[in-house]
Amino acid sequence: MKTLLLVILVILSLCFCLSVVALSQDAPNEARQTPADMGARLTTIVGTVQEGGDKLRFVTEQRAWNVDNPEILEGHEGHYVHAKAYVYPNKNLIHITEVKIPTTREIREAAIK
Repeated sequence: MKTLLLVILVILSLCFCLSVVALSQDAPNEARQTPADMGARLTTIVGTVQEGGDKLRFVTEQRAWNVDNPEILEGHEGHYVHAKAYVYPNKNLIHITEVKIPTTREIREAAIK
């Protein structure tokens, strides 16, 4: 009886070990990088969404940015908006996480500046 229990325990242990090995092989070798890991910083920027052919660009007072996720800006073409975005200045690229329409007061204040 003890031998039978020992054999069953060994078989269960081997099954567990094999399943752990199989699961560890399915995991990717590298963890997926977030924008913060790639050197970007989250910031709030204000500008106008500009449509150029099939591409959308985010234009601020300083420069025009390429957007790596333009689907978030769809419906805002020609609008003045606030956006929270990860900024990659060396690539002239932004990744927008949130878009808001500014209030009338904020638009007036921006026009005065």
